[in-house]
Amino acid sequence: MSSHHIVREKQEPALLVLGLEDFSEELLGQLLEWSPTVITTPHTAEKLDTFGIKVDWIVTNKDNEGLQSDVKLIARGDDTLTGAALKYLIKHNYPAVNIVTDMLELRDFEGYADKINLVIFFKHQKIYAVSSGFSKWKPAGDAIKLLSDAAELNYIGLVPAGPGIYKTTHDGFFTLQFKQPFLFIAEELG
Repeated sequence: MSSHHIVREKQEPALLVLGLEDFSEELLGQLLEWSPTVITTPHTAEKLDTFGIKVDWIVTNKDNEGLQSDVKLIARGDDTLTGAALKYLIKHNYPAVNIVTDMLELRDFEGYADKINLVIFFKHQKIYAVSSGFSKWKPAGDAIKLLSDAAELNYIGLVPAGPGIYKTTHDGFFTLQFKQPFLFIAEELG
């Protein structure tokens, strides 16, 4: 008996590729596994094209960015590339997006973290926004880095290990509680 998976449009996170410096081809392959909508910049579109990766959308203010056939354009307007792409995804009801980037400015993502599930891959880190009460299973000794200042932070299953860095005390769940709507945390990629 075989199993067949039907992937419906927007069921899997979209993939926003802002840069690929030092990004693992294996991890990129995993992010592309379920054929997500791929959005990128003109510069990064060229790199994706050399890998044979189909691009769906390019964020630009030009009208001649088509490296591949059937590539659609998202008008950047006065937005940042990131802002224009995220506004497009939110407007079109995408529930989540994986973002690969070479440069990290969290403020570029802060206005969107409560509107779409963001997972940012930067260098060797996986970064995402969490709400108060967030809980996750991790093995003992794994590090979690808080990238946002947390007001009235309470945690269970963690011990401080440096400025903004916490380590899990045991195999099991850790929990974060704080006052603001969300904060960004980072985990090292294996």
